[in-house]
Amino acid sequence: MIDIYSWPHEISLLVFGGPILLAIISLAFSLYLSRRHLDAMLEALKGSRYIAVWAAGLESLGWFGRFMLTAKVSGMVTWPGPGIRAGELESDEIRNFPAHLQRLLTAKNVLNGIILAWGAVAFVLLKLQ
Repeated sequence: MIDIYSWPHEISLLVFGGPILLAIISLAFSLYLSRRHLDAMLEALKGSRYIAVWAAGLESLGWFGRFMLTAKVSGMVTWPGPGIRAGELESDEIRNFPAHLQRLLTAKNVLNGIILAWGAVAFVLLKLQ
């Protein structure tokens, strides 16, 4: 058994509040990407059928649609294999995708992975209490 009530308050706040703070930072970063870089991402992927279909439907939904479209582009650019095999993405466009945008999308996905892992550890610590 782990007695988390005996931990100093600063440590327990860091362990259990850290994922929440990082989630807020991730949302802000996603909003930044959707406001500043989404148009450049869509321009780089203009020949990909999957992105074109989703862009037509989601861009008209305002900030939330752009937010969701950024998440779609992030997933498709970071892990393009299934999309290329299905014919939804063009391999040349993925290969020629701007490097600075690729780094931003990779940073977003790494941040989300850290949030997931840290949150899982915090959950397990709470359950082992």
